[in-house]
Amino acid sequence: MSSSILERNNVKILGSGSQTLILAHGFGSDQTAWRHQIAAFASNYRIVIFDHVGAGKSDFTAYSPHRYSSLYSYAEDLLDLCAELKLTQCVLVGHSVSGMVSLLAALVEPQRFSQLIFISASPRYLNDEGYIGGFEQSDLDALYAAMSSNYYAWASGFAPIAMGNPDKPELAIEFANTLAAIRPDIAQAVARVIFQSDHRVELPRLTVPTTILQASNDIAVPPEVGHYMSQKIPRSKLIPIPARGHLPHISAPDVVTHAIASCLAA
Repeated sequence: MSSSILERNNVKILGSGSQTLILAHGFGSDQTAWRHQIAAFASNYRIVIFDHVGAGKSDFTAYSPHRYSSLYSYAEDLLDLCAELKLTQCVLVGHSVSGMVSLLAALVEPQRFSQLIFISASPRYLNDEGYIGGFEQSDLDALYAAMSSNYYAWASGFAPIAMGNPDKPELAIEFANTLAAIRPDIAQAVARVIFQSDHRVELPRLTVPTTILQASNDIAVPPEVGHYMSQKIPRSKLIPIPARGHLPHISAPDVVTHAIASCLAA
């Protein structure tokens, strides 16, 4: 193993402190999404940020649809990064898909993490018998079709809905820009992997203490999902936060930072 892992995932280490915080971004964004939290925590914590392969300034040549056909490969990347930096007992904050990526990583090497904090995470996006995920398959098929017919038009239309803060249009533009920075073929493949995934069966196996931060009016993660996870993950607590949309760490940074700080203090 070598620094090629750090280049592959565009890893950066900021701040100083004995405790390490790993900030893991969700689909459509990259490590720049964490700027508010970095500003808040860098004076007291060592912060590790990175880009998932296919996002941000990661090494796009490392991407292959076969390798990244499930979330397990992203979890392997995360564990590679932890091994390379010799990280143990870190606090990992995972937005959206990075919630399940960190869960899968923690099932394999729980000693890497002292605590997981999920922001807008979901184990399954599709509705199922006795389970509300938020989407029907027809909804997702329509989303894939829109991505495939004109990806950039889809990105600019999807971003404001996902951001969920119509009074702050500049945030939707920012999200549309990071979406548009992803190669369309990669974005479509990754969207399918995420939206068709089902990691409900893994939830009860998680032993690392976990906090679930749940915003309101989240197009991708209805409140029922947060309640479901808190019932299934043994050492978990659900904290509804006064924020709207799927990217509250960007749209309501003070709220999210305060919630993370309370988890760290506990």
